[in-house]
Amino acid sequence: MSGNAVLILGAGPRVGASVAQKFAGNGYKVAIASRSGTGAKTAEDFLSLKADFTKPESIPALFDAVKTEFQTAPSVVVYNAAATTNPPDKDSALSIPVDSVVADLNVNTVSPYAAAQQAVKGWATLPKETKKSFIYTGNILNINILPIPLFLNLGVGKSASAYWIGAADAIYSPQGFRFFYVDERYEDGKTKGNAIDGAAHGDFFAQLANHEGNVPWHATFVKGKGYVQFK
Repeated sequence: MSGNAVLILGAGPRVGASVAQKFAGNGYKVAIASRSGTGAKTAEDFLSLKADFTKPESIPALFDAVKTEFQTAPSVVVYNAAATTNPPDKDSALSIPVDSVVADLNVNTVSPYAAAQQAVKGWATLPKETKKSFIYTGNILNINILPIPLFLNLGVGKSASAYWIGAADAIYSPQGFRFFYVDERYEDGKTKGNAIDGAAHGDFFAQLANHEGNVPWHATFVKGKGYVQFK
């Protein structure tokens, strides 16, 4: 595993940090990208990259930086960034300015799509036996439309991303390239919302990176249990 690298796009203090620690513990070289990236190594020896996910055109440079630093393309790409906008009129979802819709869609859908493009290009350069995975931190909004204006941009982005991730997994899985939309749930299937567990994501993402358990692209999971299919 020592030759493998993971690129984590959106390295927040909960999921992003836990995933980085888990993969480092499994022997991966780790690169993390966020708005606070420094361009240098962290105390944990992670490559820290500055990123603006509202600008999809900036994504290729992040992959170039990983390849330059680690002399390999990342075999695992985790997309963990997200954005939404409060509507000016809290009771009207359609009061959100169009430019805010565009910016949030870039973060939630277009930038991860650009990252998936770069991932596939890089995977073509890796040994055939290397496991290759693109993992997107999702939620329940791709299947559950909530009448909450605040969630509009987030739900639009998650829904759009779920579609292309599912399509990409079906198209590329024969080549050994897997794409996952991950959604942590409670045991009864209800959304965890802001109560998602960082360490549980780290454990589950590591399983997905190894293509363990025949998990489908719509990877709903429960802490301590792993993949659980919900209706």
